[in-house]
Amino acid sequence: MSRRSLLRALGAGAAGATLAGCGVPAAFVEPGDRAGHDSSATDHTLNFANWPLYIDTDDEDESKRPTLNAFSKRTGISVTYTEEINDNDEFFGKISPALMNHQQTGRDLIVISDWMAARFVRLGWVQEMDRAKQPNVAKYLDPQLRSPAFDEGRRHSVPWQSGITGIAYNRKKLGREIRSTGDLWADDLRGRVTLLSGLDESFALLMQGNGVDITRWTADDFHEICEQTEKRVRSKHIRRFTGNDYIKDLATGDVLACQAYSGDVIQLQADNPDIEFVVPEEGAELWAESLMIPNLARHKRNAERLVDYYYEPEVAAELATWVNYVCPVPAARDVLASSKDEETAALAEDPLIFPDDAMRQRLAIARDITSEERMDFAKKWNSIVGL
Repeated sequence: MSRRSLLRALGAGAAGATLAGCGVPAAFVEPGDRAGHDSSATDHTLNFANWPLYIDTDDEDESKRPTLNAFSKRTGISVTYTEEINDNDEFFGKISPALMNHQQTGRDLIVISDWMAARFVRLGWVQEMDRAKQPNVAKYLDPQLRSPAFDEGRRHSVPWQSGITGIAYNRKKLGREIRSTGDLWADDLRGRVTLLSGLDESFALLMQGNGVDITRWTADDFHEICEQTEKRVRSKHIRRFTGNDYIKDLATGDVLACQAYSGDVIQLQADNPDIEFVVPEEGAELWAESLMIPNLARHKRNAERLVDYYYEPEVAAELATWVNYVCPVPAARDVLASSKDEETAALAEDPLIFPDDAMRQRLAIARDITSEERMDFAKKWNSIVGL
């Protein structure tokens, strides 16, 4: 399942939208009620919830996680690491009852996609981190990720990994280049194109194809892409809407071009060098999945230490070699470039891990869908997608 997961057909997604709006005022937690007793000084433990396959593992023993083990050895903090987040909405449903009722979640650190992180920030369900105690984050965090609209100054969140939603295609089978989102709608691609089914994953790139500034898109922009997408579904130009299963379609050749995530394509290219990833001329969406500390976490200081540890360039570089998403620590590039291992050093030149200046000029972080917009927009989009 994709780490940039599906927005489920109403279900948990609609429930979250209701909570985030004014339907349940009691769900909001005031700033003074978010901190719990911090046992970090005497209890050297930490509970960290993350997505599957989102941390480095030992080649010979997959139960070992080198960077995490090194942190424990250095600090004496024992980390209980759980790969329990398979879907943003599913995880929201799992921990929201505790958070809205001012109870502990049992987790000190979680990783969720920024569109979901926006909901947590609006509801007051996560604590501010003490940047004075996180010098590496303050120094090394990618400037382009420092201040998303939902969390100015990144006070409540820190990117774990970042990525790009762009276009992947099989250049050899297609026989030509794709340079813009508009190229997806060429006649020779009819029935051989897929789009992502999740509302939050899909809308920004389509808007950018229309020349929209996604940092300030409007409801009219949204309805325009819905109308265009409906027409392409009716004409059978769009083959289907997918989650992470677009990888299989592209690998088998059933699909020639699709909306895709940069990290997935790096893995595909290892098996098929004919697969290309494109940041369209009109732009692509830069996103992140971020570390957050839930309300009443019992080990807040320990969690802050772990976050800052992963922003040491050497540690960030080690993680980047395994995860292959956009590294939120640009300084890690020099660490990789100095490696004596040729394959590792080559990663420093991969623009899908360290975007160059030309690519960065075409990347933007979309403003999130507000709580007031979400239910109607999800209902409209899901009716098109068939969720």
